[in-house]
Amino acid sequence: MDYAKPTDVVANMIEAGRTKLNLRVRDLLVRGILAGAILATATTLAFGAALSTGQALVGAIIFPVGLVMIVMLGLELVTGSFALLPLAHLEHGIPRERVIINWGWVFAGNLIGSLAYGVLFATALTNMGTIEPAGVAAQVVKVAEAKTIGYAASGGAGLVTVFVKAMLCNWLVCLGVVMFMTSTSTVGKIVATWLPITTFFAQGYEHSVVNMFVIPTGMMMGAKVTAVDWWLWNQIPVTLGNLIGGGVFTGLALYLTHRPKPAAKPAAGAAPVAAE
Repeated sequence: MDYAKPTDVVANMIEAGRTKLNLRVRDLLVRGILAGAILATATTLAFGAALSTGQALVGAIIFPVGLVMIVMLGLELVTGSFALLPLAHLEHGIPRERVIINWGWVFAGNLIGSLAYGVLFATALTNMGTIEPAGVAAQVVKVAEAKTIGYAASGGAGLVTVFVKAMLCNWLVCLGVVMFMTSTSTVGKIVATWLPITTFFAQGYEHSVVNMFVIPTGMMMGAKVTAVDWWLWNQIPVTLGNLIGGGVFTGLALYLTHRPKPAAKPAAGAAPVAAE
């Protein structure tokens, strides 16, 4: 049987969080950059699949290839770390400052990777800006505007909406990261990860790292979005919503109900059990 019990999964979540907190800054940045670029590639693949078939669900079914590659290669995605790192703090007393610093470096790496792929993508699909965006490029522009000025048009209600969508998103994304740990086989890990990620993407929720690619890349190709629009109406509230969704709905919730129980200590004066 390649199925891991929930208590074992939570134990692995705690250990994964502690391992990530012990990584060097160089590793956090390199792994974060790769993860940002891979997720951006999966996003354009999903957009292309949805456009060519006329079915948004097809794009959602394809999109999880990105997260599967990221977790299989042990790369760093800040949204997944939102669920795992606090558990190492709770279980082992690792200082909060180390958790926040780790998130900061991974966030920076994800942003660099997303922007780097965005520059290459915009260059390739617009012939270095000499042709108008079409197909997938035009879709990126459209989505970038919807994710920023679309929310701004609703004012405070838009901010609440994007924040809630971000919470729901990372609840599911972190479930994907956790489901990866429910199997010991490669095929089992891939299938288990796929389920919640398809669910998140199909419902149009907000993922901070996906948006690190979509919004600035749309801006590069002519989206009527400013840097203030990007950060105020999307990146900041989405990152905070992702933190709550992943950290509370997934990480803390599973920790509270499936936390491995410490081994019972022998009663005082009890004779030790002889080894066989």
